[in-house]
Amino acid sequence: MRRPRLLYVPFWVTYVFLYTPIVVLVAMSFNAGKSPYVFAGFSLKWYGELAGNATIREGLVNTLVVAAGSTVLSTVLGTLLAVGLARHTRSRVLDALGVLPAVLPDLVLGIGLLVFYAAVKMTLGLHSVLLAHAVFGMAFVTAVVRTRLTHADTSLEEASRDLGATPLATFFRVTLPQLAPGVAAGALLAFTLSVDEFVIAFFTAAPTTPTLPIVIYSMVRFGVTPEINALATLLLAVSFTVVIVAQRMTRLTESLS
Repeated sequence: MRRPRLLYVPFWVTYVFLYTPIVVLVAMSFNAGKSPYVFAGFSLKWYGELAGNATIREGLVNTLVVAAGSTVLSTVLGTLLAVGLARHTRSRVLDALGVLPAVLPDLVLGIGLLVFYAAVKMTLGLHSVLLAHAVFGMAFVTAVVRTRLTHADTSLEEASRDLGATPLATFFRVTLPQLAPGVAAGALLAFTLSVDEFVIAFFTAAPTTPTLPIVIYSMVRFGVTPEINALATLLLAVSFTVVIVAQRMTRLTESLS
């Protein structure tokens, strides 16, 4: 059936509305002038200015430390939670609780974690942000791995146990290799979310250990500059790359199933 061309108008209008500001931001990051609104010629000098900014470098290091640590924690805990929910329990309540951090508003989760840290008298720092992002990312890893588990061949696990393998050996030699694409996709997703996350980090970080999104927020308050555009362009490139790799891993998971 031929579709009326007018049906494509809302589609393209939506895409233009969403991506035009991003295209403009990327273009202005190569602006030779200081104005973020008037293009004065092509230049890479703002990327050089960006590399020499000590505050941004500190925020980037903090972000990478938090993202790497939280990704490891969320991947391990999310994978174990997914296996436990799929193989050892049949509870809708536990299923809902497993993905609850992913559906809760970031503001609610951030305030709740801040209250919890205050109740247990935990000092704020990179460790508090790392744990907060691990809780947040674990829900996404659980969802991705759980999807892969629905397509895993349980007969291989049963055969392994029938041949005398221990449950631990069966998990590492049979179950985990089947889940590897899903685990990798979940880890990449958790890393991307941690790098870009602002609200939870804002409530759980110490003033002396800001992450990169917090540094960007403090800079934007005084106006958008080409240096900020350059930083946003780099973050956009990293996020797109990681998301594309995660999508490829997810497709690989589906094809293997």
